[in-house]
Amino acid sequence: MTAMDINGDMGESFGNWEMGRDEEVMPYITSANIAGGYHAGDPHVLRETVELAAEHDVGLGIHPGLPDKMGFGRRTMDASPEELRDYVIYQLGALMAFAQRHDASVQHVKPHGAMYSMLSESEDHCRAVLEGILEVDPDLIYLATDMNIYEVTQEYDELDAVFEGYVDLSYNPDRTLIVEKEVEPKDPDLVADRAVSIATRGEVEAADGTVIDIPASSICIHGDGPNSVELLETIHDRFEQHGVELARLDDIV
Repeated sequence: MTAMDINGDMGESFGNWEMGRDEEVMPYITSANIAGGYHAGDPHVLRETVELAAEHDVGLGIHPGLPDKMGFGRRTMDASPEELRDYVIYQLGALMAFAQRHDASVQHVKPHGAMYSMLSESEDHCRAVLEGILEVDPDLIYLATDMNIYEVTQEYDELDAVFEGYVDLSYNPDRTLIVEKEVEPKDPDLVADRAVSIATRGEVEAADGTVIDIPASSICIHGDGPNSVELLETIHDRFEQHGVELARLDDIV
């Protein structure tokens, strides 16, 4: 039976500012990418998100971003490879501490926004972060959206890496994502078709009709979408019909 992880970005609220629909989405995902307080999140939201994930037996992952809440971590910074590594380790340590309070462990790392883009564009930055992760815990899984980063992870025999696919966004023929200026409701059947195609065939249709390879064992759903819960419910139903089993990342690798 094919196994597939569903991951979602969680814990991106802070103070009086609310982001996402964590309580509604958490029951439908198997791995949570939790903000570490730099691009979003705060200590209280971090604790609450870990508690919510533990309640639903969802795997914990850090979603580290650049220290830029005003720009939601989407603006590139002039940070050295060592600085980027330290940003990741700092946020990872925060999540590990809250996880320990709940007798849970952190299973994965998935960088956010401009940090992810910096790792994709610079192998020096990428290697610094990967080596920092290994120094903290060699059992951590790296969740890679970008093939450039995924290829670098393959240089490290001791590092488990999982490639992820997106089903609520469209792909260009070169496997880059088409990021929308405004988030619109998605067609649940189209999104579920993409999820099944990635899970069972490792491929998906790009925006121009080209079929491209997406060798993913995890798919990401944006929990802040206007109909994200409907999308997740439809994916769950379609996976059941096609014999695709849901599993956390630490059960897949």
